Amino acid sequence: MVLTVHNAYWLTLLLSLPTSAFLVRLFMIQHDCGHRSFFRSRWLNDLLGHAIGMLTLTPHGYWRRAHNIHHATSGNLDKRGIGDMHLLTVREYLALSGWKRLAYRLYRNPLTLFGFGPLYLFVIKFRLPLDMLRRQRAALPSVIATNVVIIAAIIGLGLWLGFTEALMVQGPIVVMSSMAGVWLFYIQHQFEHTYWRRTEKWDSDKAAMQGSSFYDLPRILSWLTADIGIHHIHHLSSRIPNYRLRECLRQNAELQDVDRITLRDSLRCVFLALWDEGTDRLVSFKSLARPQPST
Repeated sequence: MVLTVHNAYWLTLLLSLPTSAFLVRLFMIQHDCGHRSFFRSRWLNDLLGHAIGMLTLTPHGYWRRAHNIHHATSGNLDKRGIGDMHLLTVREYLALSGWKRLAYRLYRNPLTLFGFGPLYLFVIKFRLPLDMLRRQRAALPSVIATNVVIIAAIIGLGLWLGFTEALMVQGPIVVMSSMAGVWLFYIQHQFEHTYWRRTEKWDSDKAAMQGSSFYDLPRILSWLTADIGIHHIHHLSSRIPNYRLRECLRQNAELQDVDRITLRDSLRCVFLALWDEGTDRLVSFKSLARPQPST
């Protein structure tokens, strides 16, 4: 990409596609390190996780804590807010003022969720993630260390290539990889017949099997995403590393008997935005124009 940035920028952009895809795979390895499942050694998991975090713009210590909270609370309506996407029930949405409804609609708009949102998350929010740091200050050193390395890398690349050229090379990679990462996280839990319950009715195994998708991607995409699409098994046991998920799926017939989401199916999930407690499914804003069952 560096060699082509001046004379053939179209080729630079073309090369950014596989580069972004490999960065997504690195993030999935960092994800396993966050669960301390990629290696048997806790020390090696933490070392590699922090190192990859410098490339993915994701402070590993902070992200590991937030993501483990997500695993402990996934599908629990009373414990939303850390490590997940903002989601309202139909009743909560209808109780909002007009301006707050508009704000939520803008937040759930695909252009926000998969356009501006990923850039804000990886480029801005992860630089100082106050949602977690107020509660767990032990994550602060990871945030500071990651930020220092990122600043040093920007300065180094700028002095080597020129700051404009460095942005032309790195910018498309950040844009595409962050969008892909957020899309994967979205489709893992935001599909029509997912699982959300109040605390008194919440069950961790049901949240894993019913509330985590089996995203059945073409084989090359499965490899690039480190089989994270087999997400129901990952939520059943986060100690299973990505390179054992498919084997686990093959060897356990009961884990194959779940609703699969194909690449085409997943595109229909883009406009789902509200949890209907009456029908136990995600619905779109458009569905509110039709008569709704009691929630």
